[in-house]
Amino acid sequence: MRRLSFALAIIGTIFFSGCALNQMVKMAKDQDLKVTPNPLELHGNTVDVEVSATLPVKMLKKNLVYALDARYEYEGQSYDLERIEFVANDFPDRDTNQPRMVKNYSFEYAPGMEDGNLVVQGYAIDPRKNKEVEATPGMPIAPGLITTPWLAQDEFYVAFVRYDYKDDEVDGWTPNEELEPVNVNFYFDQGRSYLRASLNTDGESNRDKQRFLSAFIADKNVTRTVTITGTHSPEGTERVNTDLANDRAKRIEDYYHAQMKRYDYKGMADSIKFILKPVIDDWTGFKKALSGYDKISAAEKQEILNVINGSGTFEDKEKRMQKLSSYKKVFADIYPGLRSAQTEILKVIDKRSDAEIAVLAKMIVEGKAPADTLSYGELAYAAHLTPSLAEKEAIYLVATKQYPQFASHNNLGAVYLIMAVEDYLLGNDPTVHYEKAVVQFEISIKARETNPHAHGNLGVAMALIDMDGPAHEELSKAIEMNPPVKHAKGFNGVKGALEIGAGDYDAAVQTLSNVEEICPNLFNRGLAYLLKKEYDAATNNFDEAVEKNADYAMAYYGKAIVAARSGNGDEVASNLKSAVQKDPDLKEVALNDLEFIKFADTDSFRSALQ
Repeated sequence: MRRLSFALAIIGTIFFSGCALNQMVKMAKDQDLKVTPNPLELHGNTVDVEVSATLPVKMLKKNLVYALDARYEYEGQSYDLERIEFVANDFPDRDTNQPRMVKNYSFEYAPGMEDGNLVVQGYAIDPRKNKEVEATPGMPIAPGLITTPWLAQDEFYVAFVRYDYKDDEVDGWTPNEELEPVNVNFYFDQGRSYLRASLNTDGESNRDKQRFLSAFIADKNVTRTVTITGTHSPEGTERVNTDLANDRAKRIEDYYHAQMKRYDYKGMADSIKFILKPVIDDWTGFKKALSGYDKISAAEKQEILNVINGSGTFEDKEKRMQKLSSYKKVFADIYPGLRSAQTEILKVIDKRSDAEIAVLAKMIVEGKAPADTLSYGELAYAAHLTPSLAEKEAIYLVATKQYPQFASHNNLGAVYLIMAVEDYLLGNDPTVHYEKAVVQFEISIKARETNPHAHGNLGVAMALIDMDGPAHEELSKAIEMNPPVKHAKGFNGVKGALEIGAGDYDAAVQTLSNVEEICPNLFNRGLAYLLKKEYDAATNNFDEAVEKNADYAMAYYGKAIVAARSGNGDEVASNLKSAVQKDPDLKEVALNDLEFIKFADTDSFRSALQ
């Protein structure tokens, strides 16, 4: 009898268990599943999603388990996510309160996932019997991925070292007018403004200086200013005539004018500005001469300086100096050099014309003229003048051989990088030109490590072939090296687009705050704000892009996304209509963009995309 009772108990347990599983299966249809965000969103290379499941009261049965299997299905493939398990005994109040669980998932993006579905399937489980019953079929609960970060506009800024860049290594050149000083100092006898030709104060007679100045004027050098500084020595006989310094300067000006008249300057004379600067009662020149004078001791020099820097008038100080033991030497050796008319002529440097440089560069490239016929700067300017990338390449190939410094190699690499970008934009393989560019940038960096041009260009090249991490690193290096403002802004445009792609929207906003205000950069900045869910700031940037260019379609598309996220169907339709009118290719993009899923069946949406 006991055996029968035991057997009946087992049968009852089995029956009860099976019944309980069936009840769970029946009630599973009333479960509440929520997904956030829905549709799923791609940020960087990652999809983050929260799934919450709420079960009906009394669905969970003692000792049983209800499980939800989540997976992402796309293009015939399935990416399995961790199971959600409701263990009945973990929910003691399951008969009065709805059991609820929240699970956060994160998975890496794989190509094709944008067209997939997040699928959840329920199972009723009796762990004691290792029995599992399908409670629900696989149910799509979130359609595909929103890939709005992919809208970031490509920026491929290329930085050349300017042809007028100069340092100890690079001999830059500019077509702009440059002046160089020509200095001629004339000297006078004590107390006089008459120019004695034979006077030889500094090792060269005034006569020789007059001849030099006469020859300079005869050559008709283009001259902008002639500044003549008249001076006097400190002693009384020099200061009796208060006009002495001015008269000495005027004497040289008169000589200069006479020579211009002699050599028939005609209208040229009127273009030369003469500046007379008489220096009176000033110790500056004397102090300078004294500091380099070696015929008296340091103590004697200090005695003199104590007088000069002390109290009293200029005349009082000079009288006190006359009482010093060193005065005779100073008077004999220093004072004569202070009785002068120091003449500085600013002449225009002779330069080749644009046409001459272009012709000579062509001859050099063709081997018809020596490579050193033009300086590096002139070769770089010739490359700047031609719009032909092939001609630029030929010129910089010569420059890298004749002037193998960092600027030559960077600029040759920049030409190859532009060629690679053109390949990319035309849908061609950029690899050949990319590899040539990288070689030149690496040589340039080896020649000079602190080299923002080549580091930045290398980063742009890497971005071109989707080496986003290394590209960001090189661009960051370049910007830290404080390149010229134009290049910093250009590199920031590329860097900001990469940061959007990496899902670092805070960094992107900061980076894109210092860029050239062109439409792609304004759009990307607006996109970064949009992805941060700062919609007013996003709209402001999209509006700025429209102000720059009313036909910039992407700005309207960005505004449509803001409207969609704000639930404004009318604004969605009007902005999409404008976007598609400016760029018909955006019609297909919008039709497949899950940003607009809530509006896809509305008449206004369909009408906007007709």
